[in-house]
This record gives sequence, C-alpha cells and structure tokens, in this order.
Amino acid sequence: MCGRYVMAQSVGDLVAEFDVDETYVETVEPSYNIAPTDPVPIVLDRRDRETGGTSRKLVPARWGLVPPWSKDTKGAARLINARRETVTEKPSFRKAAASKRALVPANGYYEWEKRAAQEAAGKAGKVEKIPTYLHAADGGLLAFAALFENWPDPTLPPDHPERWLRTCTILTGPASDTLGYIHDRTPVIVPRGMWDDWLNPETTREEDVRALIDSMPEPHLTPRIVGTMVNSVRNNGPELIEPVG
Repeated sequence: MCGRYVMAQSVGDLVAEFDVDETYVETVEPSYNIAPTDPVPIVLDRRDRETGGTSRKLVPARWGLVPPWSKDTKGAARLINARRETVTEKPSFRKAAASKRALVPANGYYEWEKRAAQEAAGKAGKVEKIPTYLHAADGGLLAFAALFENWPDPTLPPDHPERWLRTCTILTGPASDTLGYIHDRTPVIVPRGMWDDWLNPETTREEDVRALIDSMPEPHLTPRIVGTMVNSVRNNGPELIEPVG
C-alpha cells in the first residue's frame, strides 16, 4: 500500500513539470510526511463543454476517497488506496475509474520493511519495522495513478462555497521481486509517456480503462533506509528522508 509520501515541490515546479494550463492551487507547503486525509495537489484533464478543448489543471484534493453517495466523510482514511486489479469493479471506485482519473505528484513514498529482530539485541522472535524511502533513481518526480471524486456535503446548502469536497485515492499493485521484500504492494506510477493517456477524459469504457491500467509498467525505484522519525505524523522536514547506517 501507500500510506505516507513526500511532495516537496513548488506550484511553479508542478505547473512546469506537468504542463498545467490552469492552477487552482496558490501555494504548496513542502511536506516530507503526507498522511491520509491531508490536503494534496493533484493533476487532472477536463473537457470544456463550450469549446470542446481539454485543459490540464492543478487542483487541491484531500487524500482518502469519499464516494459521492457517502453520507459523511468518516470512511475516507480507509480509501486512501485502490487496488489496480479490482478498481474498475468496486462500487467505491468504478465510476471514478471511468471518468475521474488523476495524477498525484510525489518525490517518493515510505514503506516499512518487516525484519526479524536480532537475537543479540534480546529481541528474538520479534519483528522490526524498518522505514524505507522509495524514490526515482535520478531524483525526479513520480506521478502516482489516482482517482478523484467530488462529494456534496448534505449538511450545507447547494450554493454554499464549501459544499463540494474533492478527494482522491492512489492506485496500488503487486510489488515486483526487486521491491517485494519491502512490501507486497506498491503505488502504480504512470510514466511520463502515458500521462496524456491516463488523464484523457474521453477514455471511459471499462474495457479501455482496464487495458490502460494493465499496460502500466512496473516501477523501478531506489530504496533508502531512513530513521524512525517518519513513524510519527507529527514529524516533518527534509531530515526524514536522510539515509541512516
């Protein structure tokens, strides 16, 4: 799964990197420990009903999908990830998979590798969780495959400026053999050459979306063991991704 990640780029960086036409995000605070229900920037393409043209937008969202039929937002933290194997079938995700696909920019993400504790430390039979930061070998930005939804708050009137809440979820898939020892799931990372295909609002048929997901290649990432400060969501800063011996 993907439960914590890093996004430390400016709005200008994201606009340039993703060739954004319109941004609805004024500022982005660098975060080295993004957690479920945090606000995050996402990239999406939408078709203009009047002109028929497509515009790429950088917009804010909250991490943890809230389906539009939900009565409240309580279940959002449970829907931070969607499995690529079943995303076009599950009621919580299938409509978004057909018409509301997005990219979540990230510098990298964290997983916790489970290792048997060393007997010499007096921890025989126990398991240690080793925080590991996974990132592109060249340090470039990653683009997680994501879905978004717009949830209408039933407690607010239709014309209230805060009635609509945009939320998102990150797709995950089985980890490759090279990274599977860290965790058995990994985010689906969309390569640059497939950004347009993934965001294309004209691709709506289930079989086409399924084929698009199936064509995503396995990611090639570099793991780095980091310190235990990342274990607490209260900690945040570039020191979290520094390597430890």
